[in-house]
Formats: sequence, C-alpha cells, structure tokens
Amino acid sequence: MSTKIETRCIQEGWKPSQGEPRQVPIYQSTTFKYDSSDAMGKLFDLEAEGYFYTRLQNPTNDAVAEKICSLEGGVAAMLTSSGQAANFYALFNICETGGHFIASSSIYGGTYNLFGVTMKKMGIECTFVDQELPEEELAKYFRPNTKAVFGETITNPTVSILDIEKFARLAHSHGVPLIVDNTFATPINCRPFEWGADIVTHSTTKYMDGHAAAVGGCIVDSGNFDWMAHADKFPGLTTPDESYHGITYAERFGKGAYITKATAQLMRDFGSIQSPQNAFYLNLGLESLHLRMQRHCENALAVAKFLASHEKVAWVHYAGLEEDKYHALAEKYMPNGTCGVLSFGVKGGREAAIAFMDKLKVATIVTHVADARTCLLHPASHTHRQMTDEQLAEAGVDADLIRLSVGIENVEDIIEDLKQAFA
Repeated sequence: MSTKIETRCIQEGWKPSQGEPRQVPIYQSTTFKYDSSDAMGKLFDLEAEGYFYTRLQNPTNDAVAEKICSLEGGVAAMLTSSGQAANFYALFNICETGGHFIASSSIYGGTYNLFGVTMKKMGIECTFVDQELPEEELAKYFRPNTKAVFGETITNPTVSILDIEKFARLAHSHGVPLIVDNTFATPINCRPFEWGADIVTHSTTKYMDGHAAAVGGCIVDSGNFDWMAHADKFPGLTTPDESYHGITYAERFGKGAYITKATAQLMRDFGSIQSPQNAFYLNLGLESLHLRMQRHCENALAVAKFLASHEKVAWVHYAGLEEDKYHALAEKYMPNGTCGVLSFGVKGGREAAIAFMDKLKVATIVTHVADARTCLLHPASHTHRQMTDEQLAEAGVDADLIRLSVGIENVEDIIEDLKQAFA
C-alpha cells in the first residue's frame, strides 16, 4: 500500500509483528551473538545480512534510517553521529587524495571549514562557487578530477534557495553526482531526488529531532547515479576493495553500493555511529515532523512580514515573502513552505544587532537552529567566527546578519518579544 508522507513519518521503519513492541526498541548493545563461527564470518565477508557490532550497524539505527529513506524516496540510508559526519562521509565515500569537488560558497560555516580546511589537509580540494552564477560560468569550475557537486536546499544562515535542477544538470553533464544537504527544508517541504539530486544529507539534530535533544546525521542515496557508467572517476566503488576480499561494491550491491561502502568501509574505519538512544529520540521527533514543519513555516512567515515592516530593520531574507529574490525558486521546489529560519539585519550594524539580541526574553541566544523553541544567533560573532571578512562576504554573511529560527510557540508572543527588544 502506497502511503502519504505524513503517514510514513509515523508508520515507516519499524513494523512490529504480533506481540512485539509498538515503539521501536532501543538495542542498547555493542555486540550481537551468533551460534557458529561460519555465521559470523559471512557477515564480515558481506555475504550475509545481520548485526555483529554497533559501530557498523544497529537495529534501532537501521529502523530510523529506513524511515528517513522512505521520506526522501531513496533506496538506502545510514545514520551518522552528526550532520558534519554525514557530509564528510557523503563526499569521502567517493573522493580520495588528488580528488576535487565543487560546493556552493553559501553553505553552513562548519561545513565550509570542513571542506576548505580539513579535507584540504587530506589532499581533497574544494572549489567554492557562487550558486547564483549561470550554468555556463559554473561549468568552468569542473576539472577532470571533479567527483561531486554539493549544495544546501536552503542555505544556512543566508536562507538562499538552491536551484536543484540547474546543479543536477551541471553535475550529470560532467559525470558526477549532486549531493544536497536538505536539513532546513526536510523531506516534508522538499524532496531533492525528484529534482535530480543523487544523494541527500541531513543534520538530524535540527528539525528532524526538533527538540534539541540529540545530535545526529543521515545520508540517503537515491540509487539513481550509475557508478559503473563513470567507473574511472569512482574506483572506490567500481574496483575491488582488498579490505573485503576484493568485493567490487557497484557490481555486488547494485543500487545499494554507495551506502554499503559507506557503512562497511567508512563507518568501520572512522566509527562516527549515532547511538541507539539518540536514534530513538530522533524517531520520536520524526513522528511529528509533518505537523511541526507546517507550524514553523506559518510562524516564520508572520514574523518575516512583521520584520519587513519594522522601521529598525534594514532588510529581511525569507523566501516565503513575495518580494524575496528566492520566492520563485521556493514556489517551484517548496510550494508548501520552506522552513522556520529567516535572516535579517538591524539598522546600526553589528553593535545594534548584538544590543537587540541581548534584550530578547522568549527568543534565546543559542548555538542551535531549527527546533521547537524560537532562538537566534549572530553568525559573524558565532558560527562563522572562524571566517575572515573576505570569506564572510563570499558566503553572503553580512556583519549585521541575525539568524532567527522561529519556533512553534504562539506567534503573537514571538512578535511581542521582538517588539519589546526593538523598543
């Protein structure tokens, strides 16, 4: 039976048999028992499915990953310990020393640092591009060793909208996959696979968890990218892996090759597993995701309209506003709403922004975004603090920019709080 996404938020992933727990159990065990050496040996050879050590796979995690996979419309998924781990694995799974990939310059500051500094130390180069450039200009950044293109459906913190179809065309015309971080939109408001993306990542810490309770990440594969058609670019998937007795992932596992490799190889070696306890919390958040996203979007639009009309506000960026430059793209990719995050500037610059924030009472200053409570921060002073002024300008982060994550409280209370802080 084919079900709507709201039903899948609640029903998918864990399907108990008679007498089994209705809620997904927490398999709080590091290891799993087998009756014979041969049975366990087949697991290590990837010849049988099952569980033997939670660093690689755990039944709780797999149930929750299966739910997210269903929501995105993918073929396979895996949980990671954080969104940063998800983005690192997503790229490192197909990149190695001497490789290159392209990323939007407007992405989250932590991801920018991961790509531009840490992965560079590993011999993997990232070229950051202005995602607003026309296709013919963007095409100039591709190289023979380019392995992927990366962007965020809604950028953090500038809340720009990625033209997914444009970047999918570019990536595919150069024989590489498009990887999209769908954290802010969630599959409730945008399903990038339907627009040509190949792999989706999430910081499940944000809306999916929704309550600032558990850090986590997820990678979902569409199964649509043909690795063997571009075998020379992706030897990790298309040539034998000697650490697994010469298995060639793309040949042995077909559409499941990408996630199988990420699990059997990267999770084996790096171990950034999400704890079963956190996966359980994540699942509770997923059960109300469809309800919360609707409220987040309704509240954020009302707040954006209030800010846009306030005399002390210099500018507002929220794609739900008809006058916003990304409104048309939002209508195309996210007709039911974008997210609860918006950005705005206070007249008077950096100092005025900080003074305003310190006067808020309902909204709190936290290093977080996209949960049930209204919160905010000043990226130039916080999340993007490690970036130079030049890098901030390249990422579109103004010195006065405030990122406001509108929660699901009563919107009148949120607006009254903003009013008194301005006053």
